[in-house]
Amino acid sequence: MQELPKDPMLLLSVVNTKLRDFYPSLSALCEDLHVDQHELEEKLKGIDYEYDESRHQFV
Repeated sequence: MQELPKDPMLLLSVVNTKLRDFYPSLSALCEDLHVDQHELEEKLKGIDYEYDESRHQFV
């Protein structure tokens, strides 16, 4: 299992890339990588990014 970056900006880049290339939904990514979805969303909300389901990325 690949560990996600701790730095929020790097995390944003990695998560959006994985969403674009490998996962049909945020919940699928979190389930596969064993990541708490709420914690991930809160960490990215801390740098003013929220998941946009219609765009399938954090914006």
